[in-house]
Amino acid sequence: MSVEFEISGVGIAELAERYGTPLFVYDGDELGGRLLGLREQLHPRLEIFYSLKANPNISVCALLHAHGARAEVSSMAELITARRAGVAGEDIIFLGPGKSTSELAACLDEGVYTVVCESFGELKILDELARERGIEARVALRVNPSFAVKGSGLTMGGKPRQFGIDEEQLLAATDLVDRHPNLRLMGVQVYMGTRILDEEPIVENTRRIFELAERVSRRLGFPLDMVDVGGGLGVAYFDGERDLDRDLLASLLNPVIDEFAQRHPATRLVMELGRYLAATSGTYVVRVRYTKTSLGQNFAVADGGTNHHMAAVGIGSYVKRDFPIRLLNRIDEPATETWQVTGPLCTPNDVLAKKAALPPVRPGDLVGVTRSGAYGPTASPVLFLSHGYPAEVIVHCGRHYLVSERDEPADLLRRQHLHEFAPPVAVGAER
Repeated sequence: MSVEFEISGVGIAELAERYGTPLFVYDGDELGGRLLGLREQLHPRLEIFYSLKANPNISVCALLHAHGARAEVSSMAELITARRAGVAGEDIIFLGPGKSTSELAACLDEGVYTVVCESFGELKILDELARERGIEARVALRVNPSFAVKGSGLTMGGKPRQFGIDEEQLLAATDLVDRHPNLRLMGVQVYMGTRILDEEPIVENTRRIFELAERVSRRLGFPLDMVDVGGGLGVAYFDGERDLDRDLLASLLNPVIDEFAQRHPATRLVMELGRYLAATSGTYVVRVRYTKTSLGQNFAVADGGTNHHMAAVGIGSYVKRDFPIRLLNRIDEPATETWQVTGPLCTPNDVLAKKAALPPVRPGDLVGVTRSGAYGPTASPVLFLSHGYPAEVIVHCGRHYLVSERDEPADLLRRQHLHEFAPPVAVGAER
């Protein structure tokens, strides 16, 4: 008998039969355990804020919050999600370069811990909103630093960016506190990069962010109630990559944090993590509908593709590389063939894997893209060809829960409004 892929003791065939495919399945034990492991090893003063942009499912947020995560949000819907998931306002930070007035107002009304402001214009609007409410709004400054640390993947410093305020501009704005009497400037946030897979750049980033925060607060004359060192901890997806060594990271990073914490015993220290917490817990499950060959290549055409998992296309990468992919209903069979796994879309870009080493694939087989818990459906063109969102399920402690329903055609049409148009009058026709 073939061996099937299991999540927390639940077989993949049972989940596919119960909830259908395409399907995202999240291992709740992995999700919670990953956070707990990190919290146990990193410095106790460092608070982990879950970045909902990686996976905004309310149950994912609630499970991570139950294991000690705070929340970092970047939209009205994410703010509401975090609050409904049980995260207190004082444990939420709101950031993003283009916040609306209504989002800023909601931050004040919900009592979020701080709004991370990214422009002088945003500071002015927030100051006015706070004045109208007769309150003092807590504000952290997102700084676009003049430095960039090599090896930090997609770097966010040292270049012109829509994010944050340039370090030089901030250091020159010595009257910033006086210009905004209804704001309490109280912190600094810097985000340096993403998908960092080397421990040294993380440590160097953190050290330099601490130095920058002290420099900015000293120059502008506000207290450091919070320093947010961003995040960017990476997850290995491709051949030749390795996951971060958490023991090594802790041994290098904790002394840097401890040195700063001793100088600032009352400062709240924040790290934002999204991909690192969520990615390894998720599997995108599709069912093969057809198999065929074309000019000597094997194709497995599945019921889901890049409409749910755009990250698997390698958007933003110069070279397309396959995410980890497995034949889930026969994981014990050796991989003897090379397959292209494609989806149902009418575009040649709908390819989940170009050179997947798999056993012989048959119609009805279940194929899974692993490490898919972050930047899945909400970062994908789910409405292309009107397929809609897939179902999402969490398996936790041996029990499975539907945490997001699959879109049906009626769901996609519900928001549309049909207007009946009269046919055109033919040229020359009598009126």
